[in-house]
Amino acid sequence: MSKTISLRDANQGFSRCIREVEAGEDFVITRKGQPVARPVPVAGKRVLTPEQEAALTRLADTSWPLNIGRFNSDEIYDERIDGILQR
Repeated sequence: MSKTISLRDANQGFSRCIREVEAGEDFVITRKGQPVARPVPVAGKRVLTPEQEAALTRLADTSWPLNIGRFNSDEIYDERIDGILQR
């Protein structure tokens, strides 16, 4: 969910806003209550928050033993059609 901030507040706390955007915060800047801008970090320059780092570590430590092998969309489609025709 985006955080809404007025243009005046964004201007007065510009450095803080930029640091938060670099850390992954999502802002919508408004003028007279209407959205006018959404600052985004430059690709490859994002700094993760400690919570995001912890989540990334948990994800990397998780193994997903699916053992489904390789497949292609034609095989999936053929199996689905065969199942429908057998009903």
